[in-house]
Amino acid sequence: MQDFAEAFTVAFGLVGALDADLVEIVVLSLRVSLAAMVVSCVIGLPLGGWLAISRFRGRGVMLVVVNALMGLPPVVVGLMVYLNFSRAGPFGWLGLLYTPTAMIVAQTILITPIIAALSRQVLEDLNTEYAEQLRSLNVTGFRVVRTLVWDARFPLLTVALAGFGRAVAEVGAVIIVGGNIDHLTRVMTTAIALETSKGDLPMALALGIVLLLIALGVNALVMSLRATAARYAYA
Repeated sequence: MQDFAEAFTVAFGLVGALDADLVEIVVLSLRVSLAAMVVSCVIGLPLGGWLAISRFRGRGVMLVVVNALMGLPPVVVGLMVYLNFSRAGPFGWLGLLYTPTAMIVAQTILITPIIAALSRQVLEDLNTEYAEQLRSLNVTGFRVVRTLVWDARFPLLTVALAGFGRAVAEVGAVIIVGGNIDHLTRVMTTAIALETSKGDLPMALALGIVLLLIALGVNALVMSLRATAARYAYA
């Protein structure tokens, strides 16, 4: 019990002192996950908007596929990216395996279906509410999506934060394509796994504390955005 207490004390000391290795790992984690979130939003939000307002044969099947992809096993995604970026793979010539870029690609594949599916639900509900009004104003096509996205900007920011939270907590895919290389591809989740296996509990706990603080911060921001959206709705 005393060893655990000492480990927690050292861990809080590392966080408080902004240990250089700790900060490097945290910064890389945030950089990779934020980049994946931005790319996923660029892909997922238009896809979600298109699915929300379009009616075409096979739409139901496509919705099922997008929703199913929300549960993609991370290790399978990591394996797919690994096979494509390995020397024998079709994109091996790019030399991206075991780089932050490969980790961003893996996280993007994981969270894009989440952002697409959640944004589709948000925008479809809003489209149902505004459909008659938009038709009366002769708003069609891309202008409908643009109008809905702007009106649903706060809920969509919440969707983006949900994607970021999923990305920053990912370990299976990033450890396969990143390799957990010190000072290059070591992020919080992979470092926690490594330090725990090595028996370095203080560093693992310090990283766990930071990861929990990030999760709390994301949830606080989501609640703040929801409160702001509610105020705008009743304004």
